[in-house]
Amino acid sequence: MFNRLYVHIPFCVKKCHYCAFVSRTPEKDELTEYPALLLREMLLHAPAARPLDSIYFGGGTPSLLQPLQIARLLEKFAVYLGLSADAEITLEVNPGTMSHNALKEFRDAGITRVSLGIQSFDDAFLVRLARIHTTEQSRQAFRDAREAGFTNISIDLIHSLPGQGLEQWRDEIRHAVQLGPEHISIYGLTIEEGTPFARSYPANSQELADDDLSADMFELADELLTAAGLEHYEIANYARTGYRSQHNSGYWKRDGYLGLGVAAHSFLRDGHGVRFSNPDNLEEYRQGVTSGHLTQAGTCQLTQAEAIAEYMFLGLRLAEGEDLHAFEREFGRSLESVYGSTAADLVKFGFLIQNERGLALTNRGMLLSNQVFEKFLP
Repeated sequence: MFNRLYVHIPFCVKKCHYCAFVSRTPEKDELTEYPALLLREMLLHAPAARPLDSIYFGGGTPSLLQPLQIARLLEKFAVYLGLSADAEITLEVNPGTMSHNALKEFRDAGITRVSLGIQSFDDAFLVRLARIHTTEQSRQAFRDAREAGFTNISIDLIHSLPGQGLEQWRDEIRHAVQLGPEHISIYGLTIEEGTPFARSYPANSQELADDDLSADMFELADELLTAAGLEHYEIANYARTGYRSQHNSGYWKRDGYLGLGVAAHSFLRDGHGVRFSNPDNLEEYRQGVTSGHLTQAGTCQLTQAEAIAEYMFLGLRLAEGEDLHAFEREFGRSLESVYGSTAADLVKFGFLIQNERGLALTNRGMLLSNQVFEKFLP
């Protein structure tokens, strides 16, 4: 069962130097044919759906699709999967691919939320990242989205860029706050194997931020964004009241979700949960969908121990952390009986805080979240 839908659009105008997602420049007719493949795949899963509470078009650059293509997809999703009346429907947008008219047409097509991949307000950094837009295009895209009627706009920023200092990062946050988005995602740069950045910046590169500088950037963002009235509701995410990302929050709460498209991942609430992914090759995906026998890679039926570990390291990403009573309802066991000594040690050393509701990360715990999460692995 699933109540959320992720749609992967694996096409970009140009691949960014830091990006390890499955995406490439589209070849002839691929943008035209791809939505039909998505709909054929959808029909393979329709019986397992509940009315969808959220849909997320990610990529790649989903805004390369035409508004009419998005409208048709949403129409079919509503018919075959069901769509809640207040469903959140997000489209990732590259500022270099948008116009005011296109944004208005996406709004008319049914998109309720846009996520602008700004990444930086510094043109020099944008060039280094191989982004196709400028700072002014980012600002214009935001203004255009507002004028098109969007009242729920998110922007993405990356810190710890090669050569970036703390004061430059302060300027990035200041520019973001001045725009007035409802949601801001803050990500630390990770050097992914196989990317141009991995070749340009080896682990010992002096241009990369060290752990102390990255921590300072995280703490500065937290200070400035919370002072601006945004809630730090998840390790990398801030929102104004009522504007948390409902789709991503579903991931952290282990809601069932279906991923459509090349390389899309899914999690269905069957038993303790089953995870699988689609082929990351477009031709293999096309053949599987058209034959009605799409091969799913990495299928994993979770054991209770694996589900419990996921429950902890996903749920602890949220500021409110884990609810002791919800844990017991989910697994028929108390959190104390499973992780009593582990949790006590993490509280003792200042990584977790325990209250009447349950357990949550401290600021220190957020900074070292990966090390904290390792403690909950089976």
